[in-house]
Amino acid sequence: MGLFIHIHLIAAIAWIGGSVFMFVLGVTLIDKEKQKQVYPHIGPIFGYFELVSIVILLLTGTVMIVDNGLYHMLLNNDDNIIVQTLKKKLILVAIIVIATIIHFFIAFRTNGKERTKMQNFISRGSSLLIFFLNLFVLHYAIMIRSML
Repeated sequence: MGLFIHIHLIAAIAWIGGSVFMFVLGVTLIDKEKQKQVYPHIGPIFGYFELVSIVILLLTGTVMIVDNGLYHMLLNNDDNIIVQTLKKKLILVAIIVIATIIHFFIAFRTNGKERTKMQNFISRGSSLLIFFLNLFVLHYAIMIRSML
């Protein structure tokens, strides 16, 4: 597991750090003209970077679940604290993946174009949801790691 935890941590740093950066950029870059100059350039680069990060997180997370015997515990519905915490984390990860797909779909489809109010609302809302859920996933990851 040693190698996978390190790869997982690096990908988590990239994923969460990127999320924090884009959150701060979105909050501080209020001028619409500056947004139109920045987002079409940084958005696709950031998107591909984040896509690679989340794929690595999902792959290494799956390997670590199997290596630690947690997969069988999940299938057998064990009711210990590790399995309960892992289930909570996996539910949040599933929501993050769905929100990411929605966000990417809108972001890539509308890059360099004017968004509708609904597209803007869904894109920003999914981004904000991803940002906050990442913090909870990080919390559960720390809890699980301390228990193993």
